[in-house]
Amino acid sequence: MSRTDSSLVPLLASAIHSIRTTPPRIIASPPTQPRRAAVALVLRIVPPANYPLPSASDSPPQPISVQDFFELDWVNAPGARPELLYLRRANGTAHGKQRVEKRGNSSETHVAFPGGRMEDGDEDGLYTAMRQTWEEIGLDLAERSFTCIGQLDDREITTSLGKRLLMVLSPYVFLQLVPHTQPTDPPPETTLHWTPLSTLVSTRPAWSTVTVDISSRLAPKDSILRSLVQVLVGTMKFDAILLNEEDQPKSGWGLGQNGNRKKKRDGYNFVTLEPANEKYDPFKARRTPTGEELRLWGLTLGMTMDLMSHMKMPFQTPGRLSPDAIMSGEVATMAASMTSVFPRFSYPDVNFWIWVFGKRYREIIRGWEESNQAGANDRRINWTGSALQAFYAAVRKALIVVIVLRALGILAVLGFSGWWLFFRP
Repeated sequence: MSRTDSSLVPLLASAIHSIRTTPPRIIASPPTQPRRAAVALVLRIVPPANYPLPSASDSPPQPISVQDFFELDWVNAPGARPELLYLRRANGTAHGKQRVEKRGNSSETHVAFPGGRMEDGDEDGLYTAMRQTWEEIGLDLAERSFTCIGQLDDREITTSLGKRLLMVLSPYVFLQLVPHTQPTDPPPETTLHWTPLSTLVSTRPAWSTVTVDISSRLAPKDSILRSLVQVLVGTMKFDAILLNEEDQPKSGWGLGQNGNRKKKRDGYNFVTLEPANEKYDPFKARRTPTGEELRLWGLTLGMTMDLMSHMKMPFQTPGRLSPDAIMSGEVATMAASMTSVFPRFSYPDVNFWIWVFGKRYREIIRGWEESNQAGANDRRINWTGSALQAFYAAVRKALIVVIVLRALGILAVLGFSGWWLFFRP
């Protein structure tokens, strides 16, 4: 059973309350790598079609509280739609750091959250998230139309195989308190995509994969060694969700076709908002009008799942959830926020050796699941960071074993061939 847009509003209110009352897990930057970054997860609720709303000039002089916000009529109206802001950069990178070797479908593109690196003059991570959002897309989160809900757990950004820490990333959650579309000014190469939360908790999400050429991380570009590594170890595949952009409102909700259409109610001016296009359908072709596929994966997918994990559902399926099971039935908490960022390899024997060396990784996953199921998640433990370190330690050992075995196999074949050609009686 999938959830409608309006039925997610109470769950979003529960998530926001949970974020405000749950201290985030803060990761201190080591002296050897002090670099940090911050991103903004911006939420809004779009009112239903043709719903009469106070005009922007009638907005209250003082910002309303979050509790009062979720008691507003237009927020609780049937058909109100919670949405989350993603952006697409022209270079297809997430937060300017994830570079993907495209294979097969060159039209795929990757979404991210607005944000970037902390600079020397920044007061803290919150200031960085607000500054970077303003500089990158022209959205002013310091305006009274927005409020900062809180911070999600810090995340460590490492090299491809998790061997070296690059920086610590802090995600901050913001909520838009007004129904009117807020002005933005992204550069021409950046596009904004407001995605309904219902598409992320649907019973039939469009799961896909993103292929990353592991040889690009282990060998110099355009070298024979790189081609050899590619043949020996194959590629990595990350789980990804295809986001349907074709039917999303391109500019949120604004004035009706007449522009100045207003109604009177209790002495206030009201404007009638109309949908920018047809109702969002998550099961249509998931491509932009330019033919690009929007893919949510990796670090951005993990942070999205961290956000959704605060949406308390009636029940959760125990045990580790596969991507197919994450979205099934009422399990919209996306409880696999940790495991979703771990890749699979194209060669089965590589995955087998990862499993052989992955005992520590599996123990961490089981400990995290048991902690969540018991409702006593130990916030002092960096579950995600520990799991990533253990997983990529197993990956490094597996790749060494695979390369050695392949090399021995090649030498054995060459030796046997030489014996067969020159020394066979």
